[in-house]
Amino acid sequence: MLLLICFFLGVANFALHKAVAESGHPFVDEAKRRFSAHFGQYGSYMIELALLIGAMWLANAGSVALAVMYGAYTAINGVATWLLLSGKA
Repeated sequence: MLLLICFFLGVANFALHKAVAESGHPFVDEAKRRFSAHFGQYGSYMIELALLIGAMWLANAGSVALAVMYGAYTAINGVATWLLLSGKA
């Protein structure tokens, strides 16, 4: 069950990540330009994937605490995305 929860949280994180990346916000565009110079065009997605794989791996081992932390990470991403896309940030 934890594995499935982490998977769906990961899907949500990727959707939030894509929404922010395509938002056209000046802060995001500058961050993408700087980040891409070091890690390539899809480097931030690779980091997101590494976090998801780690969370799913540990959730599969039965780590409830890590699943809760990954849920908190997703919630923080959701709030940050809402703030950015709604123009409040």
